Amino acid sequence: MKLTSIIHTMLCFLLAGTVAVAQKAEAPDFRYDTGAKINDMTLTQGGTMVVATNDGLVGIKPGSNDLLFNFTDYGRVKPEELSFIPFAPYVVVAQGGFAGISSKKAVIDYISGKKLFSTEDNGWKMATTVEVYMPQNKLIVAGQRKAKEKYASQVAMYDLNTGAEDFRFNLVDPGKVTMKSFTVTGRPLLLKDRVLVPTSQGVLSKTHNGDTQWDNKLKNVHWMVANESETDIYAFVTNPNKTNTKIYKLGSNNGQELWKDEAKVKGVVTNFEILPQGLAVVSNTYNEGKSVLAGRSESKIAMLSATNGEDLWDKAPKTKGYVQHFYIMDDGILFGIQQGGINKISYDGKTLFKKPLKTGENILTMAETEQGLIYITSSDANIVNMKTGETVWKKPLKYKRADAISSTFDTKNNRYLISADEQLYAIDAASGNVEEFAKTKFEGKESPTGVDVRNGGILLTSDQNLTMLDWDGKETWHGYYKAPGKSAFGAILAGVTAVASAAGSMAAANSSIRNRIAKYDATADREAELAGGLAAASGASVAEMLKRFKATAATANAQFILTKLDDGVGLVKINKDTGAKEKEIVLKDKKPEYQVDDRGGILYYKADNNTIFAYDLTK
Repeated sequence: MKLTSIIHTMLCFLLAGTVAVAQKAEAPDFRYDTGAKINDMTLTQGGTMVVATNDGLVGIKPGSNDLLFNFTDYGRVKPEELSFIPFAPYVVVAQGGFAGISSKKAVIDYISGKKLFSTEDNGWKMATTVEVYMPQNKLIVAGQRKAKEKYASQVAMYDLNTGAEDFRFNLVDPGKVTMKSFTVTGRPLLLKDRVLVPTSQGVLSKTHNGDTQWDNKLKNVHWMVANESETDIYAFVTNPNKTNTKIYKLGSNNGQELWKDEAKVKGVVTNFEILPQGLAVVSNTYNEGKSVLAGRSESKIAMLSATNGEDLWDKAPKTKGYVQHFYIMDDGILFGIQQGGINKISYDGKTLFKKPLKTGENILTMAETEQGLIYITSSDANIVNMKTGETVWKKPLKYKRADAISSTFDTKNNRYLISADEQLYAIDAASGNVEEFAKTKFEGKESPTGVDVRNGGILLTSDQNLTMLDWDGKETWHGYYKAPGKSAFGAILAGVTAVASAAGSMAAANSSIRNRIAKYDATADREAELAGGLAAASGASVAEMLKRFKATAATANAQFILTKLDDGVGLVKINKDTGAKEKEIVLKDKKPEYQVDDRGGILYYKADNNTIFAYDLTK
C-alpha cells in the first residue's frame, strides 16, 4: 500500500502500508488486543480510534488498556460499511441487504462507547433510511418492521442522548389492502415542532409525538429545506437521468403548493440559499458522453423569486465549468470556477466585476483579507478588489502547476508567504510587491507541503524534510530524514486550502449555516465557528468532542517523521523551533501501519494482526 501524508486543520495523521507479520516494537504506553484481525483503523474527529475487525468494530481511547467498546453484533465489518457523521460523535454501521439497502444498521456513540440504536434491538426487519440530525441530536429511521408487527412500513424518531424512541408511525395501515407503494424517497426534514417525511405517495407532516398534521400528493421528493422561521418549505425532485430538478414551495401549515407552477432548473441542485432578495440556486449538469447538442457539463446559477418561483435574472452568469466556491456577500454572490475564473453578480443580476477575472485551474483558496479577496490556484495567486474585480498586486504571482502549494500570512512582517514550485514567495501586503524569498529544494524529491510562521522564523515542512528560514529567507537549520523504503508519498495541496473546506463541511453537517467567505489564515476563528455549530447540540459526548475542538493541539510544536533509526524503522519527534530530535519510537516494521493524533498527542501503531500499541507523544 502507498504511504500518504494528510495535513488537516482539525486532525493531522499519517497512513502507511499494512503489516503482514508482527515485529518487535518499543514498549507502548497502552496496548489493545482487538480479539480479531484488524481490517481498518479510523481516527475520528472526536479522538476515538475506531477499528474494523473480522469480529466487528472496536473503539480505543488511551487512558487504560481496556477497549472502549467491542461491537460484535454484525461480525466482520468492512470500511465501506461505516459512515462517520461530520461534527458529531456517531458512526453508523450498515450491513447486509441488497441494491444498496442495508438490512442491518446500528448507530454507535464512539466517545461514550454506547450502542444507541440497532435495527435488531428496535424491532426493524430492514431500515431503508437512517439519518442523524445535528444539532438536534436526533435519529430518524424508516423501513419495515418485524413479523409481529405485520411487516408494517414505519417511520420513527430516536433521541441520541439516550437512545429512547420519541415516536413511531405507520406509512400505511398494515391491514389496508392497496396497490400503492408507500416508501420514504428522500431525507426527512426535521423542524422545531414537526417532521416532514417525503414518500412515494406524497409528503407527510408529523408532530414530534407522531400525530399527523397534514399530507399532500407531491411524490418522490428527494430533499427539503425550510426558511429560518420554518413557514416556507422548499422541496426538490430530480428526474432519474439527472437532467433537471423541479423545485416546489409548500406552506408549512397545510402542505399546499404556494407557486402556481414549480420552478425548474437544469441538472442537480448542489447549493440552495434562501435570501431576502430571493432564492440563489446552483445546479450541475452532467452531459458527458452525450451529443454536442446536449450542452456543456457545467454549473448553472440562478436567482428565483420566493413569491412565484420565476427566474429574476434576464441573463444568468456564464460559468463554463463547475462552481468550486460559492459565497453570499452583502452586495451579491461571489463564485469561483474549478476550471478557472472568479466573478461576482448582484442580487438583481448585474455583473459587479468590470469583467470576469481569469485565474488558473483549481482554486484552492478564496478568502477575505484587509486588501481584498485573495485567491490561490494550482498555477497562480493574487488579491482582487471585491468591488471591482481588479487585481491588487502589480504582477500576479505565477508558477508552474505545482504538486504541492501551501501558504500563510506573516503578521510580524505584514506579508503573504506562498510556497510553490520549489520557491517561497513573499508578497508585501501594503505594496503588493512580489519577492522570490527563498529557494526550497527539498531532498527525496519532495516539495514543501506546509508553511508555518514560528517565533524564530519561517518553517517549511514536508513528509521527510524540515527547514527553518530567518526573516530574510536564509536557512538557519535543515533536517532530512530519509524514508525507510522507496518513497511513495502523494502530492499534497496544503496550507490554507482548508479555509473553504472547513466551512463547507460544517455547512453539510448543519444546513442552517450560510455559505459565507472566511477570513484568510484565521484558523482559530474557523475552529471556533465549527465548535460553535456543535455547541448548539446537547449531551456529554458532544461536550467532550467540543472540548477537543477548542483545545490546542497537544503536539503543535513537533513534527513526526517515519525514518530508519539505529535500531530499525521508527518515528522521530522533531522540535519545530530548533530542529532537535526530542523522541524516538522504534517500530522496526519496514512498512508500518500507524496514525498520529496530532491534537491528542497519541501514536497508534498496528503491532500485529490483532494488536494496537498506543504511545504518548507528549512525554
